[in-house]
Amino acid sequence: MAGIINNNSVGKKYYIIDFDSTFTQVEALDELARISLQEHPDREQIYRKIEDLTNLAMEGKLSFRESLAARVQLLEANKDHLKLLVKHLKKLVSTSFSRNKNFFKHHADDVLIVSGGFKEFITPVVLPFHIKKENIYANTFLFNDEGKIVGYDEANPLSNEGGKVKLLKELQLQGEIHGIGDGYSDFQLKEFGMIKKFYAFTENIERKSVTEKADHITPSLDEFLYVNNLPSAISYPKNRILCQVAGEVPDVAVKYLRKDGFAVKHAGVDDKLLSDAGILLLGEGEKITADQLRKATKLKVIGYLGNSKKHIPAELCTEMGIVIFDNIRKPESVAKRIARFINNGDSFKSSNFPNIQLPTVKNAHRFIHIHHNVPGVMAKVNQVLADNKINIVSQFLMTNTAIGYVITDISSEYDKKVLKELKKIKHSISFRVLY
Repeated sequence: MAGIINNNSVGKKYYIIDFDSTFTQVEALDELARISLQEHPDREQIYRKIEDLTNLAMEGKLSFRESLAARVQLLEANKDHLKLLVKHLKKLVSTSFSRNKNFFKHHADDVLIVSGGFKEFITPVVLPFHIKKENIYANTFLFNDEGKIVGYDEANPLSNEGGKVKLLKELQLQGEIHGIGDGYSDFQLKEFGMIKKFYAFTENIERKSVTEKADHITPSLDEFLYVNNLPSAISYPKNRILCQVAGEVPDVAVKYLRKDGFAVKHAGVDDKLLSDAGILLLGEGEKITADQLRKATKLKVIGYLGNSKKHIPAELCTEMGIVIFDNIRKPESVAKRIARFINNGDSFKSSNFPNIQLPTVKNAHRFIHIHHNVPGVMAKVNQVLADNKINIVSQFLMTNTAIGYVITDISSEYDKKVLKELKKIKHSISFRVLY
């Protein structure tokens, strides 16, 4: 069942992106039902029926045509409801899509929104992301004279089962094509040979029937951009940063870190996991030895729910460039400070690091350099940047008796050799690109 697209064509790449539960966090027709039926006496029963019809189609258990027709009949919606829906959806763009607007800006010719949803609500939501109107492919509603939705254009291929496959056959795009989505209709593009790779998007919902068929599971757009070597708002996907949890840690802290996008495993201080962990969150009374710590070569931050003084070798942590946040009564506060450090470089209220509270700088790259507190290191950092003609937007330095903590924001693009030079500076402990 091979398609007619030449995925071996050199040079040009296209990115086919789904809308519902991919570009946005929700299924738009489900949300439209909640708006249009809010005064209906049987609204809860109808909501559940519409959600069931959505899921059956997304899992490939019901034809898309049957699901769509049944859902539209149940909506009882009009143009005023659609205006409210658009306003609602603009607030519910997927988090990783929101922070990667620059990707869409620089790839405006390459990104196509292909959805079984409807242009009436998709177009106004995606246009602010620099996506071209002619690159939006979706269904269209039919209205009566009073503006009520009475049906949809049944001639549109996207209203039929396998509609995305039919559409791509008609488009005859020449190039390497990648598809991103959460549903069975997105996988069908790969099944019928229309795209090179299918990426199951799981930031909002994970459907086992879809993920088990995917070439790659992408928990965020950051992950997709990372594996395809495309520019991203953050340098390393948070879903690849393992947070190891040990001891009695309240769910509120674990849920916060998981919601922020980190991979969380509650498994005790496991040496094997520790070697891969970027974050360690410990309940009061838990310990980590110096030998264990030395093996944790990827570890960046430790959160401790209590006083860590007798339980964590703080001096060794400092020597290794590992930040400690502890002695905080509210567990969620520890989680927030961990996330703030990973996301922004903020070391405020750390018990072993120089305290810096940082602003978030837009349209810039942020470097974090940790070094032994000896004279001349800062000068060497700036000399590397000067030699590579890199303009500094802002720079922050704090020291304690052991280390210096430098955060540098630059506005220009840079060659990767700059990173190697910064890492090689004498007395460096660790270096990372934040975004």
